[in-house]
Amino acid sequence: MPPRLQAFLAILVWGVSFVATKAAVAEVSPVALIGARAALGAGLLLAVLLARRESLLLPRDTLGPLALMGFVGVAFHQLLQAYALTLTSAVSTGWLIGITPIWSALFAAFGLRERLSAGRWLGLLLGFIGAAIVVTRGRISGALALPSTRGDLLILLSTLNWAFYTVLGHPTIRRLGPTRATAGSMIAGTLWLLPLFASLGAWHDFARLSATGWVAVLFLGLLCSGAGYLFWYGALARVEASRVAAFLYLEPLVTLAAAALLLGESIGVSTLAGGTLLVAGVILVQRA
Repeated sequence: MPPRLQAFLAILVWGVSFVATKAAVAEVSPVALIGARAALGAGLLLAVLLARRESLLLPRDTLGPLALMGFVGVAFHQLLQAYALTLTSAVSTGWLIGITPIWSALFAAFGLRERLSAGRWLGLLLGFIGAAIVVTRGRISGALALPSTRGDLLILLSTLNWAFYTVLGHPTIRRLGPTRATAGSMIAGTLWLLPLFASLGAWHDFARLSATGWVAVLFLGLLCSGAGYLFWYGALARVEASRVAAFLYLEPLVTLAAAALLLGESIGVSTLAGGTLLVAGVILVQRA
C-alpha cells in the first residue's frame, strides 16, 4: 500500500476516534476504555504478525525503546486524551489536534536539524494564535477556570506528546519494520496500563456499556489502536516524519464532520475562526 494512502487511512480512523472516545467515556472510565483499547490493538497486531509469519522475538536492545514508545505513545497519550474528552468537546479536540505538525516541525528543526524558514515561523505564529482562540472560545479573561479549557489544555499537551512520539519511534520503526515495532510498542503500552487497570477494578465498568458503547470500544481498539497505528508506522517507515505529519491537518476536518453528524455537537464562530487560523498555520509550516 502506498505510504501516503496509509497515512490518510490512519488520519481517517483517528479523526473519528475522538467522537468514539467521547461516546465511550460517557459510559465507562478512561482507564477502562484505554486498557481495553490497547489490549484489542495489541491482539490485532499480534494476529497480523502471525499471519505474515514475522518473528515475535525482538532484539534485546530494542526492548527499552519499545517500552518508552509504549508509555509515551500508547498509555500516557491515550489516557491524556480520554480524560481531556470528559472535559471538552470532540469538535474542539479535532481542531487542536491539528497543531501537532507544528510541534513536529520544531522537533525536526532541533532534533533532526531541519531548517526553519521565515514562512515556517509565520505558520507557527498563526497556529498558536488559532489554538489560543479555540482553547479560550475567544474569551481570554477567566478562561482557565472553564472545565472545557482545562480539557483543551490537556489536548494541547497530547499534541506535543504525539509529536515527540513520532520522532522518538522513527529509528526503531526503521530497524524492526512497522508491524513489529507497532506490535512491540502496543504490547508495552498494554503492560504499562495493566497495574492501573487492575488496581482500580476497571473491568467492572464494562457491565455498564450499551451496544453503542461496545461499538465505540471495538472501533477504538481494532481500527484506531490496531490498524491506525500500523498504517501510521507503515508510512513513517518509508517517508520523512515531517511529511507524514502534514496529513494531520486533515484530522480536524474528519472530526468536525463526525462530531456534527454523530454527536450533534455545535460549532461556534470562535472555534471555527481559530481552527481556520490553526490549519492555515500548519499548511504554511509544511509548505514554506
